[in-house]
Parts: sequence; structure tokens; C-alpha cells
Amino acid sequence: MYLIGKKANAALKNKVSSKQKNKVLGTYIYLIKKNKKLIISRNKKDLKFAIKKKLKNNLIERLRIDEKKISNICTSIKKVKDLRDPVDFTLDKWKRPNKLLIKKVTIPIGVIGVIFESRPNVSSDVSSLCFKSGNAVILRGGSESLNSNKILISLFRKALKMNKINPDYVQLIEKKNRSYVDFLLSKMTNYIDVIIPRGGKNLVAKVKKFSNVPTIGHLEGICHTYIDKDANLKMAIKISLNAKLRNTSICGATETILMHKNILKKFCNPVLGELEKNNCKIIGDLNIKKFYKGKILISSKKDWSTEYLSSKVSVKSVNNLEEAINHINKYGTMHTDSIITKNKKTAKKFLKNIKSSIAIHNSSTQFADGGEFGFGGEVGISTNKLPPRGPIGLNQLVSYKYEVIGKGQIRK
Repeated sequence: MYLIGKKANAALKNKVSSKQKNKVLGTYIYLIKKNKKLIISRNKKDLKFAIKKKLKNNLIERLRIDEKKISNICTSIKKVKDLRDPVDFTLDKWKRPNKLLIKKVTIPIGVIGVIFESRPNVSSDVSSLCFKSGNAVILRGGSESLNSNKILISLFRKALKMNKINPDYVQLIEKKNRSYVDFLLSKMTNYIDVIIPRGGKNLVAKVKKFSNVPTIGHLEGICHTYIDKDANLKMAIKISLNAKLRNTSICGATETILMHKNILKKFCNPVLGELEKNNCKIIGDLNIKKFYKGKILISSKKDWSTEYLSSKVSVKSVNNLEEAINHINKYGTMHTDSIITKNKKTAKKFLKNIKSSIAIHNSSTQFADGGEFGFGGEVGISTNKLPPRGPIGLNQLVSYKYEVIGKGQIRK
């Protein structure tokens, strides 16, 4: 493990130009396309292991690589390749009265450790984003995706070698034993600058609890959609359905729908009926039960702080905007929250007062994604109060320093 850390830091000593970075990513796309049969056959080994291990169906689907998934992987890498290099970019500059020129310039973070589960495309996404932003990356995927990760990372390392760049910019911990994760978190402070966990609640909780290295990430995605008294009914039906059911297993899925008390009579049955028609369980408070004619379970306080990650949604009526904001700030996880309203003043108050890293007006919470933000993909989503917040894409994987240029000035 120390050797992996030393190699990552040694790789960083060789600075890579934007042109070289893009050549590597272009070569990587070529190698993935050339070796797609090999990638799919290695992935089949992982699928066999996952079925034997009795993993849930949604995790098995996340793990699966087919021709379409390979095409998506290549598209993601190309998006990163086409983005502007975020390193050595002047964010700001100014002159002081004493004629000192001060520039705020972006720099790579250094060595990034990424611990993730199931999805093998994370290895290609993360490697591309970290390399393009000038960082070295040490990856540790789940045991269920080891064969897929090994082939995807070996092809990235081959692309680096073919372009005469140190392959240790990208390394994979191939050991299945979980003690390697513990070691990574507790003993690698001299080698790793930041750890990013990408996976389920248990993984993220463990990383946040035991890591001696700074971490970026989120624990849960308890996301809300608030339907205001000035909402458009058709829009509310369409957005609520997408926000909850487009993909129930992602952290940006809505878990609680809040409804203004004045619209319950008109909105309850169309909005919740559409969800129930699409096999979503409705868990509502007594006010919602009074108006909704379909099947409904009565909510408890626990439901407001539950991340279902399935076809279930909790529904609560609120007296006003302030109550909606207070509920979200109390029970939410500072991930993604949305308001549906025609009233711009109400929307502005909502956007400015919820604590979430992503605040949305008249759209689905499922847009909480680096690719959808135009970041070329993401390493994860951060709900930390300190930056970076929200989707962590290319421009969030850099830090900055101040370059001060003088002409012999000394401080009095």
C-alpha cells in the first residue's frame, strides 16, 4: 500500500500538458472499443460471482457491462476530453497599491483515493476526470466488480504508457480483503490528499468515521419535491413521477413530497394516483389520507428521515412555504431539493433559504448529476458545507494557490 502511495506521488512529479492529456484519453477510448469483447467477458465473471453472492437485482444491473454500456463509457470519456483543462487557469488577478501583482491560479489537488461499489464504469469515469485535472488516483472498487475494474484500469494504464506518461497516475488496489480499505483510510495520510467514497450508506458512513485523510462525499440523499400553492398541475404530475420513479436507487431520487395545504383537494389524487399507477407505495400524513382516494399507509416521524431507494414515497402537507423550508432543513441531508411553483418570488425564497448543495425550481431532483450539469461526469456528490459542493466534476477536482509577482518590493 505504501508502495502504491509512493508511485502515485512520483507520477505527479511529471507534469502533463493539456495536449498530452487529451491524447491519452483518445487512446483510452480507442483501446476500450478495440477490447470490448474482452471487457464483456471479464464482466461476465463478475456477474456470475454477484449472482452466487445473491446480490440484489438493482446492484447486478449496475454491475452489468454490455455494448450499450461500453458506448456510454466512451461517450463519457470523450466529454471529459473535450472539456477545457482546469489546471493553471487564472481565476482572478489584481494589483496592490505597492504594484505587487497577485494571481489566484488553479492547481491539482494531488493524490485522490476513490472507494466505490458495484458500477465498473466508475473506474473509467473517475480515472478520466482525475487524470484530466492533473491528479493521480488510487482506486478501490468492490469485490463484486474486480474483473471489470482490472481490465478498464489496465487499458487506461496502457493508454498512458503508449503516450510515454507514467502509468502510475492511475492505480487499482486489486486485493479483495477489506483490511486494505481500513489501511487506506487510517495509514495513508502521507500519500493521499483526499478520499472520495462512492457507494451505499454503509460504505460512506465507514469512510467518514474511520478516515484520517480528508473526505468529500455525502452520506444519504433524502431529497424533497415541494409542490407550492401556485404550482401548475400538469408540471407537478410530470416532475413528481420523474423525481421519484425514473431511477429509485440513485441518491438524487425524491424521497418526500411536500404539498401546500391549499392544493390538496385538486392535486392529491392526480399527482399521487400517477405514482401509485406506476407501482409506487404512498406513505402519507393524516391530511393527505383525508384527500387521497387510493391506497395509503399512515406516516410516522421516522418516514421523514428515511431514504427508501425504492418505489416508496412519503407525502406531507404543509401550511406554507416557511414550513416546507423548515421541514427540508430539519430532515433533509443537504443533497438536492426542488420547488414546483409559478411564483418567482416564492421560488427565489426557497432557493435562497434551503441548505441543500443543489436547489431546483420547476424541475426533477434526478438532475443531481455531474453529467447533467455539463461536468463531463462526476466522481461523486458532496453535501459538505465546505467546497466543493454538489456534483464533483472536472473543475471541482482542483485547488488553487496565489502567485505573487513583485519588482523588488519589501514590506515596511
